Amino acid sequence: MTLKKSGRSVLVLLTLIVVFIAAVQWRANAREAAATAAYPPQGRVIDVDGTPVHVLTQGSGPDLVLLHGASGNVRDWTFGFTDRLSDRHRVIMFDRPGLGWTGRLPGKAGAWNPASESPSEQAALLQKAAGIIGIERPIVVGHSFGGSVAMAWAVSQPDDTAAVVMVGAVSNPWPGELGWTYTVNGSAWGGALVVPVLSAFVPQSYIDGSVESIFAPQPAPEGYAAHVGAGLVLRRESLRANAQQVNGLYPHIVKLSKKYQSLQMPFEIVHGDADTIVPLSVHSEPLSRQVPRANLTVLEGIGHMPQHVAPDAVEDAIDRAAARAGLR
Repeated sequence: MTLKKSGRSVLVLLTLIVVFIAAVQWRANAREAAATAAYPPQGRVIDVDGTPVHVLTQGSGPDLVLLHGASGNVRDWTFGFTDRLSDRHRVIMFDRPGLGWTGRLPGKAGAWNPASESPSEQAALLQKAAGIIGIERPIVVGHSFGGSVAMAWAVSQPDDTAAVVMVGAVSNPWPGELGWTYTVNGSAWGGALVVPVLSAFVPQSYIDGSVESIFAPQPAPEGYAAHVGAGLVLRRESLRANAQQVNGLYPHIVKLSKKYQSLQMPFEIVHGDADTIVPLSVHSEPLSRQVPRANLTVLEGIGHMPQHVAPDAVEDAIDRAAARAGLR
């Protein structure tokens, strides 16, 4: 009798697990379909050696490449900022690998696969895309994580990069550990088991709170969360890509930072002194001493999103970079 009861209990438990997994997958599929329908590509998707790359261009003039941060996509730039620049630049925005509408590089995708795209691998992919659409000697702008890709871009193509603009950007090794969510979601088991649950059930209130925390101490602009399409990063593969890239970033930054002294192009560095996500003292202040032609602008009381809460300062930095590079 005891063995029969035990067997029935196991059967019930297994049934509940199967039902839960099915519910998670159904809910995640539904949310992903809704996000895909609500936030289609704003630009065009081009094939780069088998990897789809989403690129959006606006305006005309000297080429200006914008690279978004973690959990982002090109929509971060199109929330009013590109309109400030497109009268005098051809503004080119890329979705980074695994985010928005750009696919992951070969060998990086998969629920149980913890591999990630390094900044150098991301830069190489986007440089190939740049070649396909005829980008020449661009100014490269990197925000947050995108700064690491901007630095990799400059290191790998120093003669073909007119200038670099870093905006609240990652550039140097940091002390301490990342948050536990990156560690868990960036692992093989977390990517396979935890990410689908988050994709399926993270509530809107949590998303709204996360957006507000990114902008702190300033409030998020009205309409930003709806415009940027948080549902795109909640897709399972995007959640995994984002966590894995952040989780694996440190050794690549260590390697990249050893090459900064050789960079001779103009650098404009803009950073808020209230940024607690990518601290000024850890990243931009050291970078301003590492690259020979750096100009550092510190924004008093500004947090992690200067392009939206202090856009004049970022626009001015891009204009200075263009002038210093001889593009004006």
